Amino acid sequence: MSKLSYRVSYYVLYALFAVIVVVLGLFYFGGDGEPLGPELMQNPIYTDALLYLMYGLLGLTIVLTVGAFIVQFGGALKDNPMAAIKSLLGVVLLVIVMVVAWSMGSEETLVLQGYDGNENVPFWLKLSDMFLYTLYFLIAACIVAILGSSIKKALQ
Repeated sequence: MSKLSYRVSYYVLYALFAVIVVVLGLFYFGGDGEPLGPELMQNPIYTDALLYLMYGLLGLTIVLTVGAFIVQFGGALKDNPMAAIKSLLGVVLLVIVMVVAWSMGSEETLVLQGYDGNENVPFWLKLSDMFLYTLYFLIAACIVAILGSSIKKALQ
């Protein structure tokens, strides 16, 4: 069974690599569209394809991560309910960090030359700030965990 899952994941990984390489090739070598604004900046023709690929990969990653967490939590809940409840601590901490980061986010609209879209509103600005602050926190937590485990290993 593990050989089958290994083979399936192997082929899926290389299929994703192939799609990414093709879309990146189209983006970089597919040509430029019409000039944007008075500065005559060029917009690659396949920018939308690259953005949709990234959105799809992000969505797939989120769905698979949440699904794996639920399956793992369900299995741990059967075997050791107390340990399963303790494993929720990381999710609760992440939600708390996201709520604090949301409250820290700025609602001030940005002055962007050549942008006439409708995403420059307080909700989207606070959401992007929340994701950035959460990312900063997670990077700092990873660095502290790496340093802490290195120090712990050196002291043993």
